[in-house]
Amino acid sequence: MTGSASPAGKWAQVDEILRPVDAELEANYPGERAQPQPVHTAYVSAAEVAVDTPASWGGQAAELADDTTDLLVELTGGDEVVVDLARRRLRHNPIEDLRIDLEDGYGWRPDDVEDRHARRAGEILAAWTDMRPHAPRSAGVRAKGLGAAERARGLRTLELVLDGAGGVPDGFVFTVPKLRDVRQVDAINVVCAEFERAHGLPDHAVRYELQVEIPQAVMSADGRATVAEAIHRGRPRLSGLHYGTYDYSAACGIVSAHQSLAHPVADHAKAVMQSAAAQTGVWISDGSTQVVPVGGPDKVEAAIRRHHALVLRSLERGFYQGWDMHPGHLVTRWVAVIGFFRSAMPTAAQRLQAYFDRTSGDVVDEPATAMSLAAVLHRGLAAGAFTADEIVRIAPLCSPERLDALRAGGGGLPA
Repeated sequence: MTGSASPAGKWAQVDEILRPVDAELEANYPGERAQPQPVHTAYVSAAEVAVDTPASWGGQAAELADDTTDLLVELTGGDEVVVDLARRRLRHNPIEDLRIDLEDGYGWRPDDVEDRHARRAGEILAAWTDMRPHAPRSAGVRAKGLGAAERARGLRTLELVLDGAGGVPDGFVFTVPKLRDVRQVDAINVVCAEFERAHGLPDHAVRYELQVEIPQAVMSADGRATVAEAIHRGRPRLSGLHYGTYDYSAACGIVSAHQSLAHPVADHAKAVMQSAAAQTGVWISDGSTQVVPVGGPDKVEAAIRRHHALVLRSLERGFYQGWDMHPGHLVTRWVAVIGFFRSAMPTAAQRLQAYFDRTSGDVVDEPATAMSLAAVLHRGLAAGAFTADEIVRIAPLCSPERLDALRAGGGGLPA
Protein backbone atom coordinates (compact mmCIF):
# COMPACT_ATOMS: atom_id res chain seq x y z
CA MET A 1 0.00 0.00 0.00
CA THR A 2 1.49 3.36 -1.02
CA GLY A 3 0.73 6.96 -0.22
CA SER A 4 -0.54 6.30 3.29
CA ALA A 5 -0.02 8.95 5.92
CA SER A 6 2.65 8.34 8.55
CA PRO A 7 1.27 7.38 11.95
CA ALA A 8 1.37 10.04 14.61
CA GLY A 9 4.73 10.21 16.33
CA LYS A 10 6.56 8.17 13.68
CA TRP A 11 9.45 10.64 13.58
CA ALA A 12 9.66 11.19 17.32
CA GLN A 13 12.86 9.15 17.45
CA VAL A 14 14.41 11.40 14.80
CA ASP A 15 13.51 14.44 16.87
CA GLU A 16 14.94 12.81 19.97
CA ILE A 17 18.25 12.14 18.21
CA LEU A 18 18.54 15.60 16.68
CA ARG A 19 17.24 17.81 19.49
CA PRO A 20 20.59 17.93 21.34
CA VAL A 21 22.36 18.41 17.99
CA ASP A 22 20.15 21.41 17.26
CA ALA A 23 20.92 22.90 20.66
CA GLU A 24 24.66 22.31 20.33
CA LEU A 25 24.85 23.85 16.86
CA GLU A 26 22.87 26.87 17.99
CA ALA A 27 25.18 27.36 20.98
CA ASN A 28 28.42 26.88 19.06
CA TYR A 29 27.49 28.79 15.90
CA PRO A 30 25.28 31.73 16.88
CA GLY A 31 26.15 33.74 13.76
CA GLU A 32 27.85 37.06 13.23
CA ARG A 33 27.92 39.73 15.92
CA ALA A 34 25.67 42.74 15.54
CA GLN A 35 28.25 45.41 16.29
CA PRO A 36 30.52 46.55 13.44
CA GLN A 37 33.96 44.98 13.25
CA PRO A 38 36.84 47.49 13.28
CA VAL A 39 38.69 47.71 9.98
CA HIS A 40 42.06 47.59 11.72
CA THR A 41 43.99 47.41 14.96
CA ALA A 42 46.78 49.94 15.42
CA TYR A 43 49.73 48.83 17.54
CA VAL A 44 51.74 51.37 19.56
CA SER A 45 54.52 50.63 22.04
CA ALA A 46 53.69 51.41 25.66
CA ALA A 47 56.91 53.41 25.78
CA GLU A 48 55.60 55.77 23.09
CA VAL A 49 51.83 55.94 23.48
CA ALA A 50 50.12 59.09 24.74
CA VAL A 51 46.58 60.37 25.15
CA ASP A 52 46.95 62.30 21.89
CA THR A 53 48.34 59.33 19.90
CA PRO A 54 45.16 58.79 17.82
CA ALA A 55 45.01 62.49 16.86
CA SER A 56 48.77 62.60 16.27
CA TRP A 57 48.69 59.54 14.02
CA GLY A 58 45.70 60.96 12.17
CA GLY A 59 47.46 64.27 11.62
CA GLN A 60 50.60 62.60 10.29
CA ALA A 61 48.49 60.39 8.05
CA ALA A 62 46.49 63.36 6.72
CA GLU A 63 49.74 65.15 5.82
CA LEU A 64 50.94 62.09 3.93
CA ALA A 65 47.59 61.84 2.13
CA ASP A 66 47.89 65.49 1.07
CA ASP A 67 51.43 64.91 -0.18
CA THR A 68 50.50 61.82 -2.20
CA THR A 69 47.03 62.71 -3.47
CA ASP A 70 47.78 61.96 -7.12
CA LEU A 71 49.10 58.49 -6.25
CA LEU A 72 46.11 57.72 -4.03
CA VAL A 73 43.65 58.81 -6.73
CA GLU A 74 45.49 56.56 -9.18
CA LEU A 75 45.20 53.60 -6.78
CA THR A 76 41.44 54.13 -6.59
CA GLY A 77 41.10 54.11 -10.37
CA GLY A 78 40.59 57.86 -10.47
CA ASP A 79 37.91 58.10 -7.77
CA GLU A 80 38.63 61.35 -5.95
CA VAL A 81 35.59 60.86 -3.72
CA VAL A 82 37.25 57.85 -2.09
CA VAL A 83 40.37 59.85 -1.29
CA ASP A 84 38.30 62.74 0.09
CA LEU A 85 36.33 60.38 2.34
CA ALA A 86 39.57 58.82 3.57
CA ARG A 87 40.99 62.26 4.33
CA ARG A 88 37.88 63.10 6.34
CA ARG A 89 38.30 59.90 8.34
CA LEU A 90 41.95 60.65 9.05
CA ARG A 91 41.08 64.05 10.44
CA HIS A 92 38.13 63.07 12.62
CA ASN A 93 38.33 59.38 13.58
CA PRO A 94 41.51 57.80 12.23
CA ILE A 95 41.87 54.79 14.57
CA GLU A 96 38.99 52.43 15.36
CA ASP A 97 40.85 49.90 17.49
CA LEU A 98 44.22 50.16 19.24
CA ARG A 99 46.50 47.96 21.34
CA ILE A 100 49.12 49.42 23.59
CA ASP A 101 51.96 46.95 23.17
CA LEU A 102 53.90 45.57 26.12
CA GLU A 103 55.09 42.47 24.28
CA ASP A 104 57.32 42.12 21.19
CA GLY A 105 56.92 45.74 20.11
CA TYR A 106 57.95 46.82 23.60
CA GLY A 107 60.58 44.28 24.59
CA TRP A 108 61.99 43.39 28.00
CA ARG A 109 62.66 46.27 30.36
CA PRO A 110 63.35 46.51 34.10
CA ASP A 111 60.30 45.59 36.14
CA ASP A 112 59.92 49.05 37.63
CA VAL A 113 59.90 50.57 34.11
CA GLU A 114 57.26 48.16 32.79
CA ASP A 115 55.21 48.66 35.95
CA ARG A 116 55.19 52.39 35.30
CA HIS A 117 54.32 51.99 31.63
CA ALA A 118 51.53 49.52 32.44
CA ARG A 119 49.86 51.90 34.89
CA ARG A 120 50.21 54.75 32.41
CA ALA A 121 48.66 52.59 29.69
CA GLY A 122 45.64 52.07 31.93
CA GLU A 123 45.32 55.81 32.54
CA ILE A 124 45.41 56.46 28.79
CA LEU A 125 42.80 53.80 28.08
CA ALA A 126 40.50 55.34 30.67
CA ALA A 127 41.01 58.80 29.18
CA TRP A 128 40.05 57.59 25.72
CA THR A 129 36.63 56.44 26.91
CA ASP A 130 35.72 60.11 27.46
CA MET A 131 37.10 61.25 24.10
CA ARG A 132 35.03 59.11 21.75
CA PRO A 133 34.25 59.30 18.85
CA HIS A 134 37.63 61.03 18.46
CA ALA A 135 39.41 58.14 20.17
CA PRO A 136 39.39 54.41 19.41
CA ARG A 137 36.00 52.83 20.11
CA SER A 138 37.79 49.74 21.38
CA ALA A 139 41.27 49.61 22.86
CA GLY A 140 43.42 47.56 25.15
CA VAL A 141 46.85 46.05 25.56
CA ARG A 142 49.00 43.19 24.42
CA ALA A 143 50.90 41.92 27.44
CA LYS A 144 53.46 39.15 27.47
CA GLY A 145 52.10 35.66 26.95
CA LEU A 146 51.53 32.52 28.97
CA GLY A 147 54.83 30.75 28.41
CA ALA A 148 56.74 29.76 31.54
CA ALA A 149 59.40 32.47 31.13
CA GLU A 150 57.03 35.42 30.63
CA ARG A 151 53.79 34.40 32.34
CA ALA A 152 54.32 36.14 35.70
CA ARG A 153 55.39 39.37 34.01
CA GLY A 154 52.42 39.35 31.64
CA LEU A 155 49.85 38.76 34.39
CA ARG A 156 51.35 41.48 36.59
CA THR A 157 51.23 43.89 33.65
CA LEU A 158 47.55 43.18 33.02
CA GLU A 159 46.73 43.80 36.68
CA LEU A 160 48.61 47.09 36.68
CA VAL A 161 46.90 48.24 33.48
CA LEU A 162 43.49 47.77 35.07
CA ASP A 163 44.67 49.39 38.30
CA GLY A 164 45.85 52.39 36.31
CA ALA A 165 42.52 52.57 34.49
CA GLY A 166 40.59 52.42 37.73
CA GLY A 167 38.78 49.30 36.55
CA VAL A 168 37.97 47.75 33.19
CA PRO A 169 37.41 50.57 30.66
CA ASP A 170 34.49 50.43 28.27
CA GLY A 171 35.59 48.73 25.05
CA PHE A 172 38.61 47.10 26.72
CA VAL A 173 40.12 44.00 25.10
CA PHE A 174 43.52 42.41 25.60
CA THR A 175 45.52 40.34 23.15
CA VAL A 176 47.10 37.06 24.24
CA PRO A 177 50.17 36.32 22.11
CA LYS A 178 51.71 33.04 21.04
CA LEU A 179 48.86 30.57 21.57
CA ARG A 180 50.26 27.02 21.52
CA ASP A 181 47.82 24.83 23.45
CA VAL A 182 44.08 24.95 24.13
CA ARG A 183 44.70 24.60 27.86
CA GLN A 184 46.15 28.10 27.74
CA VAL A 185 42.63 29.27 26.87
CA ASP A 186 41.33 27.66 30.05
CA ALA A 187 43.95 29.61 31.98
CA ILE A 188 42.98 32.89 30.30
CA ASN A 189 39.36 32.29 31.24
CA VAL A 190 40.45 31.95 34.88
CA VAL A 191 42.33 35.25 34.60
CA CYS A 192 39.27 36.97 33.12
CA ALA A 193 37.00 35.56 35.82
CA GLU A 194 39.32 36.95 38.49
CA PHE A 195 39.34 40.40 36.83
CA GLU A 196 35.54 40.29 36.67
CA ARG A 197 35.33 39.34 40.35
CA ALA A 198 37.87 41.96 41.45
CA HIS A 199 36.13 44.77 39.56
CA GLY A 200 32.53 43.77 40.24
CA LEU A 201 31.68 42.88 36.67
CA PRO A 202 29.26 40.23 35.41
CA ASP A 203 30.53 36.93 34.06
CA HIS A 204 32.06 37.10 30.57
CA ALA A 205 32.41 40.90 30.66
CA VAL A 206 36.19 40.92 30.02
CA ARG A 207 37.13 40.18 26.42
CA TYR A 208 40.35 38.93 24.87
CA GLU A 209 41.83 37.95 21.51
CA LEU A 210 44.19 35.13 20.63
CA GLN A 211 47.17 35.79 18.44
CA VAL A 212 47.87 32.99 15.98
CA GLU A 213 51.61 33.29 15.47
CA ILE A 214 52.90 29.81 16.30
CA PRO A 215 52.18 26.77 14.06
CA GLN A 216 50.91 24.80 17.08
CA ALA A 217 47.98 27.24 17.22
CA VAL A 218 46.86 25.90 13.85
CA MET A 219 47.68 22.20 14.26
CA SER A 220 48.30 20.40 17.53
CA ALA A 221 50.45 17.34 18.14
CA ASP A 222 47.46 15.03 17.62
CA GLY A 223 46.56 16.62 14.28
CA ARG A 224 43.58 18.63 15.50
CA ALA A 225 43.02 22.30 14.69
CA THR A 226 44.02 23.95 17.96
CA VAL A 227 42.40 27.23 17.04
CA ALA A 228 39.00 25.61 16.43
CA GLU A 229 38.91 24.07 19.89
CA ALA A 230 40.25 27.29 21.39
CA ILE A 231 37.33 29.26 19.97
CA HIS A 232 34.74 27.07 21.65
CA ARG A 233 36.61 26.96 24.94
CA GLY A 234 37.03 30.72 24.89
CA ARG A 235 33.62 32.00 23.82
CA PRO A 236 31.94 34.28 24.80
CA ARG A 237 34.96 36.05 26.29
CA LEU A 238 37.05 35.31 23.20
CA SER A 239 36.28 38.01 20.66
CA GLY A 240 38.91 37.65 17.95
CA LEU A 241 41.76 35.78 16.27
CA HIS A 242 44.71 37.84 15.01
CA TYR A 243 47.31 36.47 12.62
CA GLY A 244 50.94 37.20 13.52
CA THR A 245 52.80 37.54 10.24
CA TYR A 246 56.45 37.38 11.18
CA ASP A 247 56.57 35.00 14.14
CA TYR A 248 54.44 32.49 12.25
CA SER A 249 56.48 32.73 9.05
CA ALA A 250 59.75 32.44 10.94
CA ALA A 251 58.51 29.42 12.90
CA CYS A 252 57.66 27.75 9.58
CA GLY A 253 61.22 28.34 8.34
CA ILE A 254 60.45 31.12 5.87
CA VAL A 255 63.49 33.35 5.34
CA SER A 256 63.00 36.99 6.28
CA ALA A 257 63.02 38.29 2.71
CA HIS A 258 59.88 36.26 1.95
CA GLN A 259 57.96 36.69 5.19
CA SER A 260 54.65 38.30 4.29
CA LEU A 261 50.96 38.08 5.06
CA ALA A 262 50.62 37.07 1.37
CA HIS A 263 52.93 34.02 1.68
CA PRO A 264 51.31 30.57 1.17
CA VAL A 265 52.02 29.54 4.77
CA ALA A 266 50.14 32.64 5.90
CA ASP A 267 47.23 31.86 3.61
CA HIS A 268 47.01 28.33 5.00
CA ALA A 269 47.01 29.48 8.61
CA LYS A 270 44.42 32.15 7.92
CA ALA A 271 42.19 29.73 5.99
CA VAL A 272 42.11 27.49 9.06
CA MET A 273 41.33 30.50 11.27
CA GLN A 274 38.58 31.58 8.87
CA SER A 275 36.92 28.17 8.75
CA ALA A 276 37.16 27.70 12.51
CA ALA A 277 35.67 31.11 13.28
CA ALA A 278 32.87 31.06 10.70
CA GLN A 279 29.43 31.68 12.24
CA THR A 280 30.85 31.74 15.77
CA GLY A 281 30.81 35.51 16.20
CA VAL A 282 34.58 35.53 16.68
CA TRP A 283 36.25 38.11 14.44
CA ILE A 284 39.37 37.34 12.42
CA SER A 285 42.12 39.81 11.63
CA ASP A 286 44.95 39.68 9.14
CA GLY A 287 48.44 40.60 10.20
CA SER A 288 50.84 43.42 9.49
CA THR A 289 53.60 44.55 7.16
CA GLN A 290 56.83 46.02 8.46
CA VAL A 291 57.28 48.16 5.33
CA VAL A 292 56.33 51.75 6.18
CA PRO A 293 56.06 54.85 3.95
CA VAL A 294 59.14 56.78 5.06
CA GLY A 295 62.28 57.96 3.27
CA GLY A 296 62.63 59.32 -0.22
CA PRO A 297 59.73 59.70 -2.68
CA ASP A 298 60.42 56.36 -4.37
CA LYS A 299 60.42 54.47 -1.07
CA VAL A 300 57.26 56.21 0.09
CA GLU A 301 55.47 55.40 -3.17
CA ALA A 302 56.58 51.76 -3.09
CA ALA A 303 55.39 51.34 0.50
CA ILE A 304 52.03 52.96 -0.26
CA ARG A 305 51.47 50.72 -3.28
CA ARG A 306 52.48 47.64 -1.30
CA HIS A 307 50.24 48.28 1.69
CA HIS A 308 47.26 49.29 -0.45
CA ALA A 309 47.59 46.06 -2.44
CA LEU A 310 47.90 43.95 0.72
CA VAL A 311 44.82 45.51 2.31
CA LEU A 312 42.79 44.94 -0.87
CA ARG A 313 44.04 41.36 -0.99
CA SER A 314 42.83 40.76 2.56
CA LEU A 315 39.43 42.32 1.86
CA GLU A 316 38.96 40.19 -1.24
CA ARG A 317 39.65 37.09 0.86
CA GLY A 318 37.16 38.01 3.58
CA PHE A 319 39.59 39.45 6.13
CA TYR A 320 38.01 42.79 6.98
CA GLN A 321 40.45 43.74 9.72
CA GLY A 322 44.24 44.02 9.75
CA TRP A 323 47.10 45.48 11.74
CA ASP A 324 48.51 48.97 11.20
CA MET A 325 51.94 49.68 12.65
CA HIS A 326 52.63 53.24 11.47
CA PRO A 327 50.63 56.44 10.88
CA GLY A 328 51.25 56.09 7.16
CA HIS A 329 49.43 52.76 7.13
CA LEU A 330 46.22 54.59 8.09
CA VAL A 331 46.25 56.36 4.71
CA THR A 332 46.24 53.22 2.62
CA ARG A 333 44.02 51.36 5.08
CA TRP A 334 41.20 53.86 4.74
CA VAL A 335 41.66 54.45 1.01
CA ALA A 336 41.57 50.70 0.36
CA VAL A 337 38.65 49.97 2.71
CA ILE A 338 36.49 52.87 1.53
CA GLY A 339 37.28 52.17 -2.12
CA PHE A 340 36.56 48.45 -1.75
CA PHE A 341 33.12 48.88 -0.19
CA ARG A 342 32.16 51.91 -2.25
CA SER A 343 32.81 50.00 -5.48
CA ALA A 344 30.90 46.96 -4.18
CA MET A 345 27.85 48.91 -3.01
CA PRO A 346 25.92 49.51 -6.29
CA THR A 347 25.92 45.85 -7.33
CA ALA A 348 25.09 44.63 -3.81
CA ALA A 349 22.24 47.14 -3.48
CA GLN A 350 20.78 46.31 -6.90
CA ARG A 351 20.85 42.58 -6.20
CA LEU A 352 19.17 43.12 -2.85
CA GLN A 353 16.57 45.33 -4.50
CA ALA A 354 15.75 42.42 -6.81
CA TYR A 355 15.69 40.02 -3.85
CA PHE A 356 13.33 42.24 -1.86
CA ASP A 357 11.19 42.74 -4.99
CA ARG A 358 11.19 38.97 -5.52
CA THR A 359 12.62 39.40 -9.00
CA SER A 360 15.77 37.72 -10.16
CA GLY A 361 17.16 39.56 -13.16
CA ASP A 362 20.16 37.65 -14.45
CA VAL A 363 21.19 36.40 -10.97
CA VAL A 364 19.03 34.25 -8.70
CA ASP A 365 20.08 34.94 -5.11
CA GLU A 366 19.34 32.69 -2.17
CA PRO A 367 18.65 33.97 1.36
CA ALA A 368 22.23 33.24 2.47
CA THR A 369 23.57 35.29 -0.43
CA ALA A 370 21.17 38.10 0.39
CA MET A 371 22.46 38.14 3.96
CA SER A 372 26.01 38.33 2.61
CA LEU A 373 25.06 41.24 0.35
CA ALA A 374 23.52 43.01 3.33
CA ALA A 375 26.75 42.47 5.25
CA VAL A 376 28.64 44.30 2.47
CA LEU A 377 26.36 47.29 2.92
CA HIS A 378 26.59 47.19 6.72
CA ARG A 379 30.40 47.08 6.63
CA GLY A 380 30.56 49.89 4.08
CA LEU A 381 28.20 52.05 6.12
CA ALA A 382 30.25 51.48 9.27
CA ALA A 383 33.45 52.42 7.41
CA GLY A 384 31.91 55.61 6.03
CA ALA A 385 32.28 54.46 2.43
CA PHE A 386 28.75 55.66 1.63
CA THR A 387 25.53 56.73 3.35
CA ALA A 388 22.14 55.07 3.73
CA ASP A 389 20.71 57.73 1.42
CA GLU A 390 23.15 56.71 -1.32
CA ILE A 391 21.99 53.10 -1.01
CA VAL A 392 18.31 54.01 -1.16
CA ARG A 393 18.82 56.18 -4.24
CA ILE A 394 20.08 53.07 -6.06
CA ALA A 395 17.78 50.56 -4.40
CA PRO A 396 14.67 52.10 -2.77
CA LEU A 397 13.72 48.87 -1.02
CA CYS A 398 17.08 48.64 0.76
CA SER A 399 16.09 50.73 3.76
CA PRO A 400 18.18 50.50 6.94
CA GLU A 401 15.28 48.69 8.64
CA ARG A 402 15.14 45.99 5.97
CA LEU A 403 18.90 45.56 5.97
CA ASP A 404 18.88 45.16 9.75
CA ALA A 405 16.05 42.60 9.56
CA LEU A 406 17.88 40.64 6.87
CA ARG A 407 21.13 40.63 8.82
CA ALA A 408 19.25 39.44 11.91
CA GLY A 409 17.89 36.50 9.92
CA GLY A 410 14.38 37.87 9.44
CA GLY A 411 14.57 37.77 5.65
CA GLY A 412 13.83 41.46 5.23
CA LEU A 413 10.95 40.66 2.90
CA PRO A 414 7.49 42.17 3.19
CA ALA A 415 4.77 39.83 4.40
